[in-house]
Amino acid sequence: MDRVDVSPEMISLVGAGRISNAPWPAQPVAFIFSFGGAGMPATFKLVEQPTASVLDRDSDEVRLILIVSEPACCRIMGHSIDAVGGEIYHLPAHLRAIGLAIRDCSLPEAGRTPYRLAKSIELLCDTLCLSDTDSLVRVAGDGTINCADGKRLMAALRMIEERWSEKLTLDMIARACGLNRAKLTRGFRDMFACSVADAISNQRLGEAGKMLVATDLPVSSIGYRCGYLNNASFTRAFARHFGRAPTHYRAQRFAA
Repeated sequence: MDRVDVSPEMISLVGAGRISNAPWPAQPVAFIFSFGGAGMPATFKLVEQPTASVLDRDSDEVRLILIVSEPACCRIMGHSIDAVGGEIYHLPAHLRAIGLAIRDCSLPEAGRTPYRLAKSIELLCDTLCLSDTDSLVRVAGDGTINCADGKRLMAALRMIEERWSEKLTLDMIARACGLNRAKLTRGFRDMFACSVADAISNQRLGEAGKMLVATDLPVSSIGYRCGYLNNASFTRAFARHFGRAPTHYRAQRFAA
């Protein structure tokens, strides 16, 4: 695997092959990113006590591994890591895009290393932020979903991630992804442990949280952009999702 020494507290490994036994950061945890394939979701998982033998278990696959000092992760977030060690989580489209940019970087060596270094930091921070906003989605299921339907369900989830601002319906998503309504609804619960409506709501509320921090738009405008027709319904849904009203969420983020 290609190794990038990001800092004394972090290294990035990408490619197939065995893990190097070269020095790791002190008190390490590892984030393993898999890019998925036909019928298989792109995923990541946290390994709380990584060793070379543990990380080498899937050495024939092309993966991206971030090995980071746990105290550094806690310092970034201000608290301990929310992801559960060993659980496999769905990798959202925007994080997969960062991972693919690291994996597929074709710059000459002089540019490739600093590019991968910067993107690895971005991937770590965005992954930690994902867990901090309760947006982690476990990859569920008992293996009964066939590869073709699994691929269609992943396409449905990507559609939600990319077109969340549109008025999406079950029929629209099912038709676009080649599934009937029953397979779509049942497949979402089996594969992602949530309903289609939950996935749409979580995506929209996650985007709303980003807008509250990154813009000075009024709360009502953000709610409308995220598919809520009135401020009261947006505030109720946001408070259920994040545990606080949008105005309090924005104020606390700015105060931090």
